[in-house]
Amino acid sequence: MKNNYCVIMAGGIGSRFWPMSRNNYPKQFIDILGTGKTLIRQTFERFEKICPLENIFIVTNEAYLEHVYRIIPELSKSQVLAEPLRRNTAPCVAYASFKIAEMNPDANIVVAPSDHVIKDEQGFHEAITKALDFTAKNNSLLTLGINPSRPDTGYGYIQFKSDGVDEKFKISKVKTFTEKPNLEMAKFFLKSGDFLWNSGIFVWNLKTIMKSLEDFLPEMFSLFKEGKGYYNTPEEMEHVRKAYTHCTNISIDYGVMEKAKNVYVMSAEFGWSDLGTWKSLYENLSHDQHENAIIGQHVMLDKTSNCIINIPGGKLAVILGLDNYIVVESDNVLLICPKDDEQQVRNLVNDVKIKKGEKYV
Repeated sequence: MKNNYCVIMAGGIGSRFWPMSRNNYPKQFIDILGTGKTLIRQTFERFEKICPLENIFIVTNEAYLEHVYRIIPELSKSQVLAEPLRRNTAPCVAYASFKIAEMNPDANIVVAPSDHVIKDEQGFHEAITKALDFTAKNNSLLTLGINPSRPDTGYGYIQFKSDGVDEKFKISKVKTFTEKPNLEMAKFFLKSGDFLWNSGIFVWNLKTIMKSLEDFLPEMFSLFKEGKGYYNTPEEMEHVRKAYTHCTNISIDYGVMEKAKNVYVMSAEFGWSDLGTWKSLYENLSHDQHENAIIGQHVMLDKTSNCIINIPGGKLAVILGLDNYIVVESDNVLLICPKDDEQQVRNLVNDVKIKKGEKYV
């Protein structure tokens, strides 16, 4: 267990959860499910059972450092990695990998987003433990795949080869990655039976990911390599800032996973949702007799069904005649949007930014 490390990615803006998720306070720092714990706190506690406390690292934007320090005071400041710029997930993985390499060249690492919902904690613990056991013994890049329950167009999909590499652990070689297909393609994927949802949770040993970064993102690898010897010292940030200034904005999926040959997927079941949209939140909340999911103390509904409604505690909302809508009020912004059009929320945020400025995003 001493070689098990966890890297939690917590730098995203969460724009599809606007207006609750804002640039200065995104969804990972919000108790969006009303459980009394933020999403990042739940993620941290999940991995605390898998890795030693000192082996857990959080990578976030430097603007969010104080949020992380406040929500997870157990971590030392050296365990919270500050990204000076938003450059997607590949630089995040590279930064964490080089930092961990200075501590333990035998590290076995799980990389996960900070904003997932996991309903079956025991099932999750078992799946990650099996995955770490596999990557400790194999030079492989492993991702966790979830059996799809519906033709969702908001998730990425992984096609796996039918001849399993490790049938006991349900591990197969990856055939293709497909990012957010249209509805017809998603229906085909579901019917075919050889596609899984891409959970965005990765597991690998340090040597394998470092070799992969060097092979497929050589310029980025070189930029972070220049800081070797300075990680975990007061000079770390100076070199990280330089690397981020010059490195490509690219995801680890596009940069490495889709190019490498030693990529595997483990089929897992643990009540997963990436909680990326209002619709996914709707599915994770309890519903009233008209299938409305309501957050708020003073919400009055008439002839309203299949809606998700989120209204601050001190405000009254009276809604008549809506079906299948998102209604959210947060910090002087009101969003009313059909649930079926929720993928447009990102575009709406961009329009607001252009027409009304940063104040509302």
